[in-house]
Amino acid sequence: MTRFDLRHRAPWAFTSLQGWHVNWFPRDLAAGLILAAIAVPEQLATARLAGLPPETGLIAFIAASLGFVIFGASRLLSAGADSTIALIFAGGLVAIAPAGTAEYAHLASLLALMVGAILIAAALLRAGWVADLLSIPVTTGFLAGVSLHIAIGQLPSLLGIAEVSGSLWERLPELLGEIAHLNPYCLMIGLVAICTTLLSEKLAPHLPGALIAILGTSIAIAVFHLKRLGVTMIADFSPVGQAPFLSDFSNMQDFMKLVPLAGIVALVCMMQTAAVARAFAGEGKQLEPISPNFAGVGAGCILSALMGAFSVNASPPRTAALVGAGARSQVASLIAAACTLVLIISGGALVHYVSQAALAGILIVIAIRIFRWSEMVRIMRLGGSEIVLVLASAALVTALPIETGMLYSIVLSLLQSVYAMARPLCLELARVPTTTVWWPPSDAERGEAEPGILVFAPAAPINFTNAVYICRRLQTAVASARVPLRLVVIEASGVVEVDYTGSIILQQTIADLRRKGIVLTLARLSSERARFQAERTGLLSCLGHSAVFRSVEDAISSSISGKAVP
Repeated sequence: MTRFDLRHRAPWAFTSLQGWHVNWFPRDLAAGLILAAIAVPEQLATARLAGLPPETGLIAFIAASLGFVIFGASRLLSAGADSTIALIFAGGLVAIAPAGTAEYAHLASLLALMVGAILIAAALLRAGWVADLLSIPVTTGFLAGVSLHIAIGQLPSLLGIAEVSGSLWERLPELLGEIAHLNPYCLMIGLVAICTTLLSEKLAPHLPGALIAILGTSIAIAVFHLKRLGVTMIADFSPVGQAPFLSDFSNMQDFMKLVPLAGIVALVCMMQTAAVARAFAGEGKQLEPISPNFAGVGAGCILSALMGAFSVNASPPRTAALVGAGARSQVASLIAAACTLVLIISGGALVHYVSQAALAGILIVIAIRIFRWSEMVRIMRLGGSEIVLVLASAALVTALPIETGMLYSIVLSLLQSVYAMARPLCLELARVPTTTVWWPPSDAERGEAEPGILVFAPAAPINFTNAVYICRRLQTAVASARVPLRLVVIEASGVVEVDYTGSIILQQTIADLRRKGIVLTLARLSSERARFQAERTGLLSCLGHSAVFRSVEDAISSSISGKAVP
C-alpha cells in the first residue's frame, strides 16, 4: 500500500495524515530536517523566555508535534513553544512563584493542562468564531507591546550585565545604568546572532539562519575560550522526569489563580492557530474547519504538561518554513520531532557551548519579526482612526503586566465592535437617474429625490445597542426635510436582525410619525431571520403587512396609489 489508508481510523484522529502517499516522503524528510534546524534554537530560546530549563522547550516541541499529528486537521501547521504565549504566561506565573523554582515549573505544567482542556472544549463546541474576537489593529498593537517586552527583557543577556526586575519602565533606567559594565564579548556574540539570522531571512530564507548563528557563535566560543571572558552558557540539560503538577498539585488555590491566565493564553492560541491554518491552508483550501486545529494544539498542550513542559501554540514562521521547504504532510513535523528527541537523548553535550547572548539575539529577532511595522503603516493609511486602537493596545500591554494588558486589549477590541454596532451608518438614499435603483448620493452624482418621500437606510441590525440611535437619526432626517414628508421608506437590506428592544423602540417611532401624518413603510427586508423576528416581536403587525415591500419603488408606487396606509 503506497497511500496511508484511514478508512478504519477514528473519525477525530489523524486527519492531518489523510491520503498520505509514500511518494511524499522525500519532500517531507527534507522539510522535516529543515524544520528541526530552525526549531531547535528557537525552542531553546523560548524556554529561556518562559523562565524554564532549555530542554523543556525541546520537549514542548515534541509534544506539540505529536499532539497535532493525532488530533489536528492542517497538513502543514507546525506547533511548539511560542514566544508570544511564553511571555504572557511567564508574566502571570512570576507574580505567583519565582521563576526557576519547582513551584514555578509546577504552575507552568498545570497551566498547560488547563489551556489544553480549554482548547479541546473549544474544538468540541466548534468555537472557531472565538478566534475572531480581536481585530487586526488591536492584535497588531498587542504584538508590538509583546515585542518590546521580549527585546528589553533580553538586553541583560545580550549585554552581559546583571538581570533587572520590575515593570518594563522600571527596568529601563536600571539597564541604562548598567551599560557601563557591559561585556563586549557577549554583545558581539548577540549582534552576530541577530545579523546572521536577519540576513539569512532576507537573502536565503530557506536556510536555518538561527541554527547557523548558534553553530557559528558556539564554535567561536570554543575556539577562543570565551567562557573565561565572562560569556555565560545556557544551563546543562537535566533528565526528564514526571511532570511537576502530577506530584505537587494538592489544592484548588493554584488552579483558581491560573483560571484567568489560562483563558487569556487559550484565546491567543485560538487566534494564532486560526490565522496560521487559514494562511497556510493545504492546496489552496482549508482541509477542515478551524475548530479541529484547536484540538490538535490543545492535545499538544496536555501532552507537554504530562512531559513536564509548558503551553504550546501554532507557529507562523515555522509553518511558513515547512511550506517553503515543500512539505506535503505532518510527517515532516514527526521527522523534526524525532531529530529533537535525538538531541535530548544525547544530553547537553551538543549544546555545551550555546551562550545566553546568542539565544538573546535570536529572541530579539523574534521580537523584530512580530513587531508588524508594515501592518501599522497599512492600518494608518487605510484604516484611518483605527491606528488609535493599535497605539492604545500597544500602550496597555507595555505599561501594564502583559497578561493584564492582553485582557484589556480584548476588552478594547470588544468595545470597538460594540461601538461600531451601536453607532451604525445611517444614510438617506436617492434614486439613480433613469433607473429604479436607490443609492447613497455623492458629490459626483446627487441622484433624484421624490417630493415628500424620505428613503432611510440603517446599515446594521436593529437591536438594543443601536435602536435609539437609529430612530434619532431617522427623526433628525425627518425634521430636516426641505418639504413636509408624507412617506418614510426604511430600506432594510442591511437589517439582518431585529431584537425585541429594537422592535419596541421602532414601533414607538412609527407611532410618533403617524401622529405627524407620516406613513412609514419597510422595503427590502431580505433577511429571513430579520423577517421572522419582526413578525414575532409585533413590528410587522404595527406596520401593517400591506406596508412591507420588496423594493423601494414598490413602496413609493403603493404610497401614491394609497395602498401603503395601514
